[in-house]
Amino acid sequence: MENNRLFLGFVLIFFSLACCFSPSYGYDSLDPHANITITWDFLVENGDTYDVRVSIYNFQLFRHVELPGWKLGWSWKGDEVIWGMWGAEATQQGNCSKYIGRELPHCCEKEPVIVDLMPGAPYKLQVANCCRGGVLSSMKQDPTNYGAAFQMNVGKSAGKDVDGKMPENFTMGLPGYTCGDPFQVSPTKFSKDGGRRWTQVLETWNVTCVYSQFRSSPAPGCCVSLSSFYNSTIVPCPQCSCGCQGLAGTKCVKPGETPSVLQLPHEHHTSEVEPLVRCSQHMCPIRVHWHVKQSYTQYWRVKITITNLNFAKNYSQWNLVVMHPNLRNVTQVFSFNYSPLNQYGNINDTGMFWGIHFYNDLLLTSGDTGNVQSEMLLRKDSEIFTFREGWAFPRRILFNGDECVMPPPDQYPRLPNKAHKAMAASYIVFLFLLLSVSL
Repeated sequence: MENNRLFLGFVLIFFSLACCFSPSYGYDSLDPHANITITWDFLVENGDTYDVRVSIYNFQLFRHVELPGWKLGWSWKGDEVIWGMWGAEATQQGNCSKYIGRELPHCCEKEPVIVDLMPGAPYKLQVANCCRGGVLSSMKQDPTNYGAAFQMNVGKSAGKDVDGKMPENFTMGLPGYTCGDPFQVSPTKFSKDGGRRWTQVLETWNVTCVYSQFRSSPAPGCCVSLSSFYNSTIVPCPQCSCGCQGLAGTKCVKPGETPSVLQLPHEHHTSEVEPLVRCSQHMCPIRVHWHVKQSYTQYWRVKITITNLNFAKNYSQWNLVVMHPNLRNVTQVFSFNYSPLNQYGNINDTGMFWGIHFYNDLLLTSGDTGNVQSEMLLRKDSEIFTFREGWAFPRRILFNGDECVMPPPDQYPRLPNKAHKAMAASYIVFLFLLLSVSL
């Protein structure tokens, strides 16, 4: 008996350590292959310098990178400096005092941080897929803008040779992202002469970065409220979903108050802005409301409302991922774009919603319009459809790739109890007959 306990103890310790050190913390069952890949191509050597092309690809179905954008960082293994850069720029030039009296390098930092150029940058500084302010679209939302690239000329530091070693310790400068070690892959090939001739780079290395919501923020960023036409109950977001009023360090804007101008969002903010939310019982920056609006003979209708309660941020290119078994029978979606996310063959129970360009793809702060709305028409599947036991409400909802807090299932709006109604009606008829006989 004692040996069995010791064995179970060792097993628990083993699995605990495996969970701590495994990279699976970034795994998402709705997007199992999600990652951001950094590709480092050694293009050509020029004696004491070499040219590098760096590409960033967002291989995530629904999680995107919005302003202030990515900030790519790494550590040089030697004493390299960046002599020239196109399509991006280093945030700091660093100490280049060794080069007084001659042309200065673009960056002399041991650990440079690179940012994308803004739209409208001078043409001579541009390369293909650059100059979007660090914004990367998701694969589903806009497959033409999920990549970024820049090129640089790297050389030796003063009096030292350069050997073209691959740098290490890559970072994305984005909350929740962790990058692994570089690994060498087959050299990238380029097509010339209409595909009749192919050339390739000297070496290609990849770095994979994955996202974890737990690393991104200590608290959730959204919550879900529910209502239906067959029940007058409105189920609010759970209390303290994203925070609690009165806790130390918690700030919120009370009804009727106006936030400080310094706390409002800026057009080109360069760092992530801390949420400044409207005071509520849930304290979430984003609230998603799911309303079962109407029932027809063969269809049923749902209204979705996304409300921005964050005074400090406008959400650009927002998206919403919903899991519900009846999404395999979506007939029409109004005001939003929609695409299914069937990652597991015939299991089509998850879909992605996002705004229409130049119409509602920007979710403004609560000080402005503050919400976007859509209605969805679904065909009733005779095999699974029911309004009982909260079936009509979603199983999971994610806003911008982060899981939203759902109300407890036992609080979902329920169908009226027909048995009690039938008994009450029978009792009334019985009393009526009794009075008739007595008269």
